[in-house]
Amino acid sequence: MKRNYWPLLFIGIFSFTLGMIIWTVMSAIKLPVNEDKSFLKSYQDVDANYNAIMISNQVFLNKYDFNLNINKKTFGLTTDDIKYSQRVLEKKSQHKDILKYGLNDISLIVRDKNTNEKKSVKIALKVTKSISNKFDILLTNENFKNNENLYSSNFELSDKNNWNITGTFEVDGITGSIFIKTNAI
Repeated sequence: MKRNYWPLLFIGIFSFTLGMIIWTVMSAIKLPVNEDKSFLKSYQDVDANYNAIMISNQVFLNKYDFNLNINKKTFGLTTDDIKYSQRVLEKKSQHKDILKYGLNDISLIVRDKNTNEKKSVKIALKVTKSISNKFDILLTNENFKNNENLYSSNFELSDKNNWNITGTFEVDGITGSIFIKTNAI
């Protein structure tokens, strides 16, 4: 009587597939998970309230002039980079090479468009690597020197890498949000 080896082939394929599934799950469990905190909120909150965030930015910009100066480069209240990947930014971004390896200077001023008066700002700003939350730098009002509502501070970057600058600025109950993707040279 001849032996039939087909059942052994199916058992082998089933065992290999089950082993690959277990290996994939075990490998995925060992990887770190970094939650995106754009605008200092969870991505679920940003996703659910994205339109409200953008409308709040428009209200903020209609009422105030916003100037953020990072290493002698001036920015408005921008969120344009949120839709680009790091690779696209390398080719198209106007925000390349903003940060420096080492010490970086940052200053901020918000003026009322009608009265030209400098306004008091509640600042929550984060400088973070695009791939890890391990090196986050959180800057709040306590980190800034306030000289007649001209806020200035500095922070140090420990790595030449891609970085995101994100945060919120609140003036008289109106919140403006910023999101800039850049790199440190």
